[in-house]
Amino acid sequence: MQPITHPKDWSWHFWPAVPFYPYGRRRTICAEIVKDTIWTFDQLHGILYTVVPIRMTVVKLAAGGLLVYAPVAPTIECVRLVNELVTKHGDVKYIILPTSSGLEHKVFVGPFARCFPQAQVFVAPHQWSFPFNLPLSWLGFPQKRTQVLPEDSSQSPFGDEFDYQVLDIDLGRGSFAEVAFFHRRSHTLLLTDSILSVPEEPPAINQLDPYPLLFHARDHGGEAIADHPENRRKGWQRISLFAIYFRPHALEMTGLGQMFRDAFQAPQHSPKAYFGLFPFRWREDWRQSFDILRGNGRLFVAPILQILILPQAPKQVLTWADQVASWDFRQIIACHFDSPIQASPVEFRQAFNFLEKPPVLSEDLSGNSNQPLSEDDMQFIRELEVNLTKQGIAKPPKI
Repeated sequence: MQPITHPKDWSWHFWPAVPFYPYGRRRTICAEIVKDTIWTFDQLHGILYTVVPIRMTVVKLAAGGLLVYAPVAPTIECVRLVNELVTKHGDVKYIILPTSSGLEHKVFVGPFARCFPQAQVFVAPHQWSFPFNLPLSWLGFPQKRTQVLPEDSSQSPFGDEFDYQVLDIDLGRGSFAEVAFFHRRSHTLLLTDSILSVPEEPPAINQLDPYPLLFHARDHGGEAIADHPENRRKGWQRISLFAIYFRPHALEMTGLGQMFRDAFQAPQHSPKAYFGLFPFRWREDWRQSFDILRGNGRLFVAPILQILILPQAPKQVLTWADQVASWDFRQIIACHFDSPIQASPVEFRQAFNFLEKPPVLSEDLSGNSNQPLSEDDMQFIRELEVNLTKQGIAKPPKI
């Protein structure tokens, strides 16, 4: 399906609630993953120009109707694309919020549910909000249509088509939840944030407006923005390093004086170009960092989860991963970065081997290994964990 191109159809008026780029103008791309059965809806999500896909998945139910996993912003364009499926396959019957901590997913559920008033809303357990723990109805969820997912997936109204397993980690001040959904008929696993795979080329949604890619493709602030395939690829790969590591080791921050001198000499001084400010320098080995991160498209757990979240309950996470790996899936649709990912249960389980004692390094039949991410690149997040632990904000790992 081609995205609709009228700018008013991209408007998202509630963006101040979670002020992430692209703020009030969100494009949507719909792609058919399994013919007449599964579709993904991609939008953009990020900080400033560090933007990656955020994804909703829609599955056709055998008896007619649709199940929506992890809604995105219900812009006019997005709702129109969903309604094209409704016309062919029946109403949206179920809306799933598969996380308790992912604000970037939670913020869209209430508005999306109001666009489809016949749908039942199912949420992961132990929902919470910050700084005040408010009832879901106060956050825009339809009170009479919202309920927590049953602990036993067979007790859900869609249990004849889906299995699901809930990972629910108590973090003290809230919880981290991830609900993995398995669609048996298509052998497809749906995940939110627990697993990533990074493509070498920029996703289609990032290429609708390539400016963020081109912004980060530059080596210094004095370099002009130039649009060609190599710069789009270069910008995407650097954005991936930013988004996953926050501050990869190949990135150097310039001093204030140098930053303003560069800005003065920059060819563009518009607000779109941040007035020429570009406080970054990339070392020559940055591509090596990306190649290690990508690992030929292998599955991995984001460093922020590897270091700050999942080590809070390693046995619980490994039990969950074993349960998910018992399903016969052949592809994974995650909410960020690449999708669909052709992957086996073995490859999924390998991604969590960092929680083993000692970590297990293995290789699957295709020759892809689960080699760990670069320790140099993860250093910033490890230092962040130490500081948060000292301040009592985070807990020490239980590994």
